[in-house]
Amino acid sequence: QVQLVESGGGLVQAGGSLRLSCAASSLTFSRYRVGWFRQAPGKEREFVAAISWSGSNYADSVKGRFTISRDNAKNTVYLQMNSLKPEDTAVYYCAADSPPWRSTTQATAYDYWGQGTQVTVSS
Repeated sequence: QVQLVESGGGLVQAGGSLRLSCAASSLTFSRYRVGWFRQAPGKEREFVAAISWSGSNYADSVKGRFTISRDNAKNTVYLQMNSLKPEDTAVYYCAADSPPWRSTTQATAYDYWGQGTQVTVSS
């Protein structure tokens, strides 16, 4: 059974940093595109970043502040979040898209999802 487990969320002041982790079981991340999405209360789930063997992509709202990376030996994907803003507050989810890959930014393209981790940025 495929499981994606996020960790690393929490409460941080504006300007601070957090690193989220997404660990996979029964799934080899190196074969998948892995994305991070977020959902704030009352809003749609939105794309944050994604990584695959061909590179990484970021939403415009996080470019230059967030970095996605992977450790294939640990079968884990990370999201380093710097210069956090109150508008980054959301539940963050990781997701895996099996090949052939479809849209990078559409949540419906991803096959497996974690349970989410809360990130709260105070002003």
